[in-house]
Amino acid sequence: MAYQEITCKSACHKIDGFLPYEWDLNVYRGCGHRCTYCFALYSHKYINSVNFFDDIFVKTNIAESLEKQLSSKNWKREVINLGGVTDSYQPAEKKYKLMPEILKLLIKYKTPVTISTKSKLILRDYDLIAELAEKVPVNIACTITTVDEKVRELIEPNTSLSSERFKVLKEFSKTNASTGVHMMPVIPYLTDTYQNLDGLFMNAQECGACYVITDILNLRGQTRKVFFEFVKNQLPNLYSKISSLYKNYFVDKEYRMQFKEKSKQLRIKYPLKNKKRIFIPEKDIEAERQLMLF
Repeated sequence: MAYQEITCKSACHKIDGFLPYEWDLNVYRGCGHRCTYCFALYSHKYINSVNFFDDIFVKTNIAESLEKQLSSKNWKREVINLGGVTDSYQPAEKKYKLMPEILKLLIKYKTPVTISTKSKLILRDYDLIAELAEKVPVNIACTITTVDEKVRELIEPNTSLSSERFKVLKEFSKTNASTGVHMMPVIPYLTDTYQNLDGLFMNAQECGACYVITDILNLRGQTRKVFFEFVKNQLPNLYSKISSLYKNYFVDKEYRMQFKEKSKQLRIKYPLKNKKRIFIPEKDIEAERQLMLF
């Protein structure tokens, strides 16, 4: 894995679309988690690199750039999503430690955030995030796709254990931050079993999560090629079934409806008890639920 230090002109980038936030901030380009289903592989083509997992670009001036934006008289303290493309707490963060400075700025300028991660490293910054949550709305989410650690190691080799991610959410549930499980993506015939989904919903309830989002695997562009190569080499018995399900970038309607019903039953079985107010407006959560097939 090679780290290349770069500078950025802007820390936050405006986002258009259905998402319940308007700004995205990515500390790194490329990601060392090596998730076989990564949707962000396309992003490296803009920096003339083909190795998303090994060429990690580090925005060394990210804090300086962020302060310029947050201190501007035009900044409206809108919600920033940290890590919409790459995980802010990926392995590179152990070396560069850029997140603490970013969190200090968010505290200074009282800016609300949502952070999603697959790493227990976020607990290193627990005190800073807890302090931020005392001042403004904060949401901490962990992407968790399976409770089977053998499957996790196969599809997400450099991530924290799923059990450790549930512990992360349990710890942050003790703060003012809202917490959530992003069960994304659900991989047909691999992580969509009732046993796995039941385990995920049960753990979400037990760790005090405020919400759960589910989303079935999408296979667009380079992701489709990389994922099918992985299945063919590592899960050959599933190759025919999965490939027949993905005539295009998404699964067919029948599968979606069956999964939606399965998910609905589990939500009834494991009602989330944490009623902490989620800073994302309820109408947006409901829209997201419909889109993500809650």
